Amino acid sequence: MNGIHLEPLGGGMEIFVSESYHFSTDTILLADFSKPSGAKKCVDLGTGCGTIPLLWLRQNNKLMIDAVEIQEDACALAQRSVEHNGLGDSLRIINADLRQLDGVLEKGCYDLVACNPPYKPDGSGILNPEEKKLLARHESSCTFEDICARAASLLQFGGRFCVCHRPERLTDVLGAMRGADLEPKRLRMVQQRCSKAPKLFLAEGRRGGKKGFLEVMPTLFIEDGGVGFSEEMLAIYGDYKSGRKQS
Repeated sequence: MNGIHLEPLGGGMEIFVSESYHFSTDTILLADFSKPSGAKKCVDLGTGCGTIPLLWLRQNNKLMIDAVEIQEDACALAQRSVEHNGLGDSLRIINADLRQLDGVLEKGCYDLVACNPPYKPDGSGILNPEEKKLLARHESSCTFEDICARAASLLQFGGRFCVCHRPERLTDVLGAMRGADLEPKRLRMVQQRCSKAPKLFLAEGRRGGKKGFLEVMPTLFIEDGGVGFSEEMLAIYGDYKSGRKQS
């Protein structure tokens, strides 16, 4: 892997990233939207270099987290971050296809499952010739329905499934969640600024939740009048905001 280096996440936490495996604003927003409180058992599906679990643990050291990733190189990078931060008792990196976790992770016992999934359906758009980026951006190794099915199998009754996705996939995402008995309960749009259309949404479903009663939250604005980050974004970034470029 090329360009491997450490980046600070705030609170003394650091993460190894590379040219192929890194993180974006979407990742940070999902980590904040989904953040668990108290002693919880969590899973991050498609963890990449492990950003979401590290951000969770930065704020809450009572968590027990399993982070699943299909790409071996990404798992090796995430494991380096686990060891670098001394998190071996709290965070386990699992190199596996999320569709083939039977016997690997215990079913029906997790409080939270999160996933920052590939945004593009397989066969749509321009396919990246680099396999690592193709898997991250297109549903070539699994569909969103696969992700929902796995999340539902892992969660206990009432457990939360949190995801970020592109607005053009909103109907697909909410339909797939409901189809897997992950009833959508929270929805939040994300806009760069007030003059732009939403670029992202964050959604939460509850395993076995009663149908209906979706809470549509106020829009999250990344910029404040197009000048810099909004106060809410600065609060989400926390210690990491220093020197962070907008994307």
